[in-house]
Amino acid sequence: MDKQKFIDAHLTGGNKDTGLTTSQIYYSTHQILKLTSHLESHPKDYSSQRGLWKLLGKRKRLLIYLSEKNANLYTKILKKLGIRALKGR
Repeated sequence: MDKQKFIDAHLTGGNKDTGLTTSQIYYSTHQILKLTSHLESHPKDYSSQRGLWKLLGKRKRLLIYLSEKNANLYTKILKKLGIRALKGR
């Protein structure tokens, strides 16, 4: 996936430190995409829906943190991952 190459090479300095905020946002976005495609074929899987809501909340908290700490990196992440900006930010 091209998005992973971008995150790994440009934002994290080439290392695969999964503790970085940018890496966590990328990996949660990847999981969200997987769960979304799963729910398209299994619309009544409520446990997966709950997991999706939890991941969305976690990613939102990470994006809020990143927007407060580094606004330039926040805008780069949004553009590269195709995520909408948070309301009021």
